[in-house]
Amino acid sequence: MNKSMMKGFTLIELLIVVALLGIIAAVALPSYNEQVTVNKRTEARQLLTSVMQAQERYYTEGFHLTYVTDLTKLGYNVATNLPSENGVYKLKASKCNEVAPNNELTGCVLLTAVPQGSQSGDGNLTLDSLGNRNW
Repeated sequence: MNKSMMKGFTLIELLIVVALLGIIAAVALPSYNEQVTVNKRTEARQLLTSVMQAQERYYTEGFHLTYVTDLTKLGYNVATNLPSENGVYKLKASKCNEVAPNNELTGCVLLTAVPQGSQSGDGNLTLDSLGNRNW
C-alpha cells in the first residue's frame, strides 16, 4: 500500500510560528516606541535653540537689553505656544526666577517646550538664557 505524502503545514506548526512572531513583537515594539520618542525630542531641542538664538539677537541688537515673552517680537507668527516643525511640541517663553520691575526680562528668559499628542508623557524640555537646560 502506497501512502501519499501530504504537503503543507500542520495547525500546530502555524500556531508555533504565530506565537514566536507575537513574542518578537512584544519585545521589539516597546524599544521602537522609545526610540521614536527620543528622536522627537531632537525637534524640541532644535526649536529651543533657534528661539534662544533669536532671543539673544533681540537682546543685543538695537540695545533692547531685555528678553521678550511675546515671540512675535522675534519674528515668529504667534506670541506664545509656538509649534515645532511637526507640531509635536509647543514652545513658550517666560521669566526665570528673577524679580524685575515692569515685568521686564533683563536677566534671564526661560523657554519651555511642552510635548503634545503622543509625546505628551515625555515631560517638558527647558532652556534658559543662562545656559541651563533640561532635556
